Amino acid sequence: MALVPAAIGAVRGAAARSLMQLPRPVLSRLAGAPVTIDGRTLHPEMQLMLKLQRLEGPAAESVSISRGRRIIVSSSRLAGGNQSIGAVTDRTIDGPGGPLRLRFYTPRGLSGRSPALVFFHGGGWIYGGLESHDATCRFLAEEAQVRVVAVDYRLAPEAPYPAAVDDALAAWGWIAEHAQGLAIDPARIAVGGDSAGGNLAAVVAQQTVATGGPSPAFQLLIYPATDFAEKAPSRARYAEGFFLTQAFMDLAEENYLVGGEDRTDPRLSPLHGDVEGVAPAYVVTAGFDPLLDEGDAYAAKLRAAGVRVEHVREDGLIHGFINMVGLGSVAPKASRRAAAALQRGLS
Repeated sequence: MALVPAAIGAVRGAAARSLMQLPRPVLSRLAGAPVTIDGRTLHPEMQLMLKLQRLEGPAAESVSISRGRRIIVSSSRLAGGNQSIGAVTDRTIDGPGGPLRLRFYTPRGLSGRSPALVFFHGGGWIYGGLESHDATCRFLAEEAQVRVVAVDYRLAPEAPYPAAVDDALAAWGWIAEHAQGLAIDPARIAVGGDSAGGNLAAVVAQQTVATGGPSPAFQLLIYPATDFAEKAPSRARYAEGFFLTQAFMDLAEENYLVGGEDRTDPRLSPLHGDVEGVAPAYVVTAGFDPLLDEGDAYAAKLRAAGVRVEHVREDGLIHGFINMVGLGSVAPKASRRAAAALQRGLS
């Protein structure tokens, strides 16, 4: 019986991929009237994808967290497609709260000691894991020709803040310490992630400099969440209809925080931290994303501190595009640009 849902999912995925390959004029007609906000126009592929999402079923934030987690994994697999990879290996290390799972991705043709990316998945600190971002990690590893190590940090509400931060720092420390035995060049390890994972990556970059430990050589920050203290205008402007909703953000915050936290603590809001001396970064934001403004602000903060930063705003895209590497052309192209930046940053 377990094969039936998988077969249905494969059919839906194939249908969605076929739709996204239609000629641009046809795709635009199916998507509907253009959506333009602040001079930016939503790409027709993104617009059609949002339509398909509404037909797919309930949003993750509208059901129980346990069911929402299954929805996130299922939708990510559909959007990610089948991404080839040289090798995938799982292992478990001792973490601050118990066993901590890591997944190692080795691209085809790579041998010997190489650069690596330590990757933290998004999902609002309550969703996501090794499976939800498997296609993303495979894609980044192959496109950038680096090893990728995905970290399965603890999720809220079972393990609220600062559990995810503690796990992220522990995983980073373990990988840096054991780099040579893992065929990783210890001088060329990047840290990265999307959304909540971008938050954790930025925190790791800041905290390792502050404590004097081994620090990342590069940061790959994909529409990072950087500020719990203040709500930037984009959070309201794109709060409905563009995948990441106000309800999702509220649910994430209510479960990740227990109350009484200092919201300007850099371990929670890296936008309020000290970025002097942190690693060079590629910061990519999406034009139709509630997190747009705080991602832009973080790139500006890095630049003002003298950090070498490449900031790219993918104007026509939505939050979550890094999970859409198996659909259409615009999200894979944006993801390929991010992978190319990672490769350059670690070369």
